[in-house]
Amino acid sequence: MRHPRASRAAVAATAGAALALALAAPARAEVPFSFAETPGKLPKDVIPLLYDAHLVPDVAADTFRGEQRVEIEVLRPTSRIVLNAANLDIDSATLAGANLAERKLAPILDEKQETLTLELGAPLAPGRYVLGLVFRGKINREGRGLFQVRYKANGAEKKLVATTMEPSDARRMLPTWDEPAFRARFKLTVDVPGTFKAYSNTPVEKQEKLGNGLQRFSFAPTPKMPSYLVVLVAGEMERVAARQDGVEIGVVTTAGKLGSTAFPLQATKDLLRYYNNYFGVPYPLAKLDQIAIPGGFNGAMENWGGIVYNESTLLYDPKKSPEDVRKMTFEVNAHEVAHQWFGNLVTMAWWDNLWLNEGFASWMAAKATEHFHPEWRPYLDGIAEREGVLNLDARKTTHPIQTRIDNEEQAAGAFDSITYVKGQGFLRMLEAWVGEDPFRKGIRAYMAKHQYSNTTTADLWAAIEKASGKPVGKLAADWTTQPGYPLISASQACVDGRRQVTLSQEQYRLDEPAPENRLWNVPLQVGTVNGKAWYTLLSSRSTTITTGSCEGTLVVDPHSVGFFRVQYDRASFDALAGNAARLPDPTRLKLLLDAWSLVSSGRMPLDSYTRLAASYADEPRLAVWESILSNLGSLDNLARGEPEQALIRGFVRKLVGPKFARLGWEPKAGESSEDRRLRALLATSLARAGDERAIQEAKQRFARYLEDPSSISPEMLDFVVLTVGRYADAATYAALGKLVAHATTDEERNRFGAAMTIVQDPALAANALRMAVSPQLPANLAGVIVAGVGREHPDQAWEFAVANRDALLKSADAVGRNRALVSVVAGSSDARHADMMEKYIGQNFGPEALVEARRVGNGIRVRAAQKARLLPQVQGALQAVQNK
Repeated sequence: MRHPRASRAAVAATAGAALALALAAPARAEVPFSFAETPGKLPKDVIPLLYDAHLVPDVAADTFRGEQRVEIEVLRPTSRIVLNAANLDIDSATLAGANLAERKLAPILDEKQETLTLELGAPLAPGRYVLGLVFRGKINREGRGLFQVRYKANGAEKKLVATTMEPSDARRMLPTWDEPAFRARFKLTVDVPGTFKAYSNTPVEKQEKLGNGLQRFSFAPTPKMPSYLVVLVAGEMERVAARQDGVEIGVVTTAGKLGSTAFPLQATKDLLRYYNNYFGVPYPLAKLDQIAIPGGFNGAMENWGGIVYNESTLLYDPKKSPEDVRKMTFEVNAHEVAHQWFGNLVTMAWWDNLWLNEGFASWMAAKATEHFHPEWRPYLDGIAEREGVLNLDARKTTHPIQTRIDNEEQAAGAFDSITYVKGQGFLRMLEAWVGEDPFRKGIRAYMAKHQYSNTTTADLWAAIEKASGKPVGKLAADWTTQPGYPLISASQACVDGRRQVTLSQEQYRLDEPAPENRLWNVPLQVGTVNGKAWYTLLSSRSTTITTGSCEGTLVVDPHSVGFFRVQYDRASFDALAGNAARLPDPTRLKLLLDAWSLVSSGRMPLDSYTRLAASYADEPRLAVWESILSNLGSLDNLARGEPEQALIRGFVRKLVGPKFARLGWEPKAGESSEDRRLRALLATSLARAGDERAIQEAKQRFARYLEDPSSISPEMLDFVVLTVGRYADAATYAALGKLVAHATTDEERNRFGAAMTIVQDPALAANALRMAVSPQLPANLAGVIVAGVGREHPDQAWEFAVANRDALLKSADAVGRNRALVSVVAGSSDARHADMMEKYIGQNFGPEALVEARRVGNGIRVRAAQKARLLPQVQGALQAVQNK
């Protein structure tokens, strides 16, 4: 499903929705895949083989009717057939077979369980039969099942229909066995208006004109696949195509946007070639369409052969889009194309192994991005991105990578950053320990053995263990079935001219000590900066190793591949910090990240971090600056409304100013894309810290932009727009509103809309809140806008969210429903907001929503404790830097 970086605003609203259910219900012991033993609601006595479905959407009325013939196999005698259906009316049901004359069945719908039961009256013998169903349903406004998207093209109002099925919304379009282990083939036919084009998983077999201005598209049968991968998109679309390795690749957009398709088309060609080679199993379908739709949902969905994207996560206009957009679209593309193997060709058996889809796709996408675009330094980005999930995973409300899932609502909650980012981080650590070549050999064997089938993690570990000869299953169990991670303490002594390093582990927590006393098998690299490093497997509480001479500076995890934190003894930390500017990029970044976390948890004083950050004043790497400014921004947010905030902002201006002065306001001939992006980041941070020159520069450039949009370089556009949004007066806010209204792409609309949500004036913020529930706004943006305002005005946004609860919930998709309200106060550091929010959710929502509320509440209380601990240290910590 969507890549975690697919939408910055959406990520802020939804990332890291951890399921604490694991604390009450342990994950099931892993065994190799067995269909009969796979969890799920549906009985396993009947399986689908082929769905032959015909749909007729009424686009104007937002309804559809359908009929389907499902070839089924009865595995053992049964007197009932049970499948899934939700929000469907079943007009008729029939059953026929070679020795069974067609007979009518009475459908029984259970709305709560989302099942359709057909009572047979007498046991049905094993064998093959045909189930016939005629049904009706709704085309939804929110991104669930079959949904509609309203948009403008050349000033005219338009409408298209599209689908998003994961995890369990295929049942809203077709009565299906809507669990991932029930793989079957799908043959789809659809009647749509004559001006439409239609796209599905497979190529069109036949296109014919009908009466009443309609036409019929009949698609070829799919391979055996789970129901959540079914796709249908129909509208006034355009397509550009190319071929790669015998596969037709298409990029599909609404009219007038083909100029933004060249980059994603070439990227998809490159990725298909790369993955074909890496996995050793060629992409098996005849075509791969990348379908960009203007709204409807955030991010992307990996439907086999027909990936659907919010257009802002796929399209790239080289004349208007900054490099960050180009980078993000490639990363999302790489993630979704990786799913064509991990998830589609081989599918997790049940949602408790969702990370087999998402964590692996994220890991594979990072590998592909590093291969094609090393200039973006994606592994540094990965280290920085891992930081957010390390913070989530150091709380009592976290959950293991592999979490027990008992129902569909829990499955929707599993799409979080533990699944995506911790899963990716663990795999990177495992690959580094196993070795890149053995790891790849294991992945290839896994793909070859399990294609067109389902698996558990046991199947994967067996393949990698066989290829590497290392005890992968034992190590992996620690990291995938236990929540949290260790803090590695490292100290050293020089004994008889040889370095002795003592390493110990304890579970790291930001909120309260962990009562479980957990241990991990931790693969650790220990060595010296720019020198040799050795692997050791820390499986006990503590060990001491001898590594060689005492020369050089000790470093643990020099390449920053470990999913853990490191705390050095004081002398070792000082030795690294004293050489910070000369450390390799991953070492330099990890030292900074771990130092901030240790300060946040009270294990180090604040001045340790401010002294370290000050030594990075001429830092060349964008990812390192992003980390520094993010951490100082967190400190600034803790100090909101307090006298310490002015001191923090003064420190930011003093730290950033000299580096920005060297870069200058205007780009220089021959400078790197990293420097162009860094210029924008530093300018934005200066303005955020109250630098009047930066604020005035943004206002002047915005005035020029309103007259001539080409007057602002794409790289500086976000700085300009976000700065004027933050400090907007009524006239500027109105200008931003007009830009939103007249935006021709989702990228533009999202940029200007994001600026409107961060406005400091609460009266103007009220306008953004009203916009969130406007019927003209795409449903997928409602929660993003309210959460965005909530980061600046939590009380105001919460009051609005409660008053407009039903409208927000109706706009939310399956993944977002339990996050729609809690995300509004998720950035607060006031424990009062945690109490208020948890009480409201407990009184008005079910247990799954309360899990999410407690996770968010825990985060708020952690920040409240950090505020009480850190603010009294601010003056002394910053004074220590000034006196240095």
